[in-house]
Amino acid sequence: MLIRVINPNTTVAMTTLIDKSAQLAARPGVLVEAVTSEMGPASIESHYDEALSVPGILAEIAAGEEDGAAGYVIACFGDPGVDAARELAAGPVLGIAEAAMRAASCLGRAFSVVTTLDRTRGRAAELVDRYGLRPVCRSVRACDLPVLALDSDPGAPARVLAECRAARDADGADVIVLGCAGMADLCAALSADLGIPVIDGVSVATAAVAGLAGLGLRSSGRGEYAPPPRKPYTGLLHGFGS
Repeated sequence: MLIRVINPNTTVAMTTLIDKSAQLAARPGVLVEAVTSEMGPASIESHYDEALSVPGILAEIAAGEEDGAAGYVIACFGDPGVDAARELAAGPVLGIAEAAMRAASCLGRAFSVVTTLDRTRGRAAELVDRYGLRPVCRSVRACDLPVLALDSDPGAPARVLAECRAARDADGADVIVLGCAGMADLCAALSADLGIPVIDGVSVATAAVAGLAGLGLRSSGRGEYAPPPRKPYTGLLHGFGS
């Protein structure tokens, strides 16, 4: 069974990190393949970035369908393009924010999200509401670091830890959700330091998609998640039409 994990940005080093996290969730009989979008931004830190990442995501979904993928993970905490991807994919599609938040709600009375730039807090809070988890979300905090600085700034782990500790002590969170795929390698150390579960959405989403696909569950294919109507597209998107 093939699970394709899509990095919606074009930074290969980020895909390498995502792959390491996703492989932790692989079980016998499951092949996890992390891929880098061939078009889009180097990192996703705004609504503009999210919007321009979606064509690359959909191209990877289409390629995965040709390759027989059983399901997909979209490895960006904004969950960009999830609804559109579910229209194209036969198998389950899960974004890392939804996976991490739902898992957190099972592990403690309340969780907090710790994300990157302060400007992304609104999108994370919006997703909390979309997934019906407002009653169990204590806070959305930001360490105010650019996504790519997570890999290059030696002070990044300490800043993430400080916000996680504040979420636990000041906000009353029992579980921490890391609000960026680029934080995945910090998960174990943070959990050990804080003494509470710290969730990386990449590994959780990969395990969830593999579990759903292993049970033979597929996308509904009905209503909003029916295949999109066939029609021509023009300009840069001409290859996405019928």
